Amino acid sequence: MATHRKPKQNPLAGSTARTAATLALAGAATATALEGTGHATPAITVDQAKTQVAGYYRQAEVATEKYNGAKERTDRARSALDRLQDEAARRTERLNAARNALGSFATAQYREGGMPAGVRLLLSSSPDRYLESAALADRAGTRQAVAVARVRHELRDVQQVRTTAGARLSELRREEAALAAHKRTVEAKLAKAKEVLDALPAAERTAVEAADGAVDTAGTAGKEATHTVLAAAGAAHAAPAPAASGRAARAVAFAYSAIGKPYVWGATGPSGFDCSGLTQAAWQAAGVSLPRTTYTQINAGRRVARNQLAPGDLVFFYSGISHVGLYIGGGRMIHAPHPGAPVRIAPIDEMPFAGASRPA
Repeated sequence: MATHRKPKQNPLAGSTARTAATLALAGAATATALEGTGHATPAITVDQAKTQVAGYYRQAEVATEKYNGAKERTDRARSALDRLQDEAARRTERLNAARNALGSFATAQYREGGMPAGVRLLLSSSPDRYLESAALADRAGTRQAVAVARVRHELRDVQQVRTTAGARLSELRREEAALAAHKRTVEAKLAKAKEVLDALPAAERTAVEAADGAVDTAGTAGKEATHTVLAAAGAAHAAPAPAASGRAARAVAFAYSAIGKPYVWGATGPSGFDCSGLTQAAWQAAGVSLPRTTYTQINAGRRVARNQLAPGDLVFFYSGISHVGLYIGGGRMIHAPHPGAPVRIAPIDEMPFAGASRPA
């Protein structure tokens, strides 16, 4: 009779399997925990958010001034191209008139030509009349030579103008490409700043914005309230010290009237300004034309030392001369800070001072 026996079990097998399973589960849990840790976005403090947002705004402002410069050059190139195209059209009309005159001479010569002058004299019934006609023909030949020279001159001028216009067109296209590149940079930096702000809880975002006098650009009511508050604050300040000149006083008055208006990059008013757009508009109101960018405005007028500042002077900041304000006396200025922070009064000590100039 066959005997049925159970196979012997290794006493370590069950224990080893259980241990392996336990270790596998523990490893999976650890890996999951580590994976979650690796992909989690660490929260940042309010101070870190302030630093990041301020950095993006600074980079956007640098790009904005480059955009302003490229736009100024683009406008000049486009105006020059328009003038050259008008001139080319006028010169082409003169060239066509010269060609028509030359064509008239050629037609007359064709009609009279073919018979040698000596034969025409022999066959003429009136030699005296023929000689008179020959003299007229000689003078006509001189006029024809003048007409040929005129055509050549007009043709040369048209070609020169068209060559110059072609160079201006190439310059315009380069500046337009630079303009578009700086615009993309500005928008990218502002988007980064918004991304940092949007990631913050509402209270912390408010703290970051309030730290620089900023407002939420999404709220119309907030804009109106901020405009009212800042305008009242500006009026509450002591009247500015006597201006350096009548023009400077008018520039300062304009800047005061702009308090509370929003920062809009690339704008020169009247409803919004960037930093150099505000100073340009203020001095324009005083009858003085300033260039468009911070790094060109600093060379407009006379340089002044910090201890000689007077109301109306332009005050510049950062090593790249990327920000400007209008000095109003008492160590204060009116400036357009950055998106979200309207035109306001601020101490000139809040940014690294780079220089100053006096337009008039």
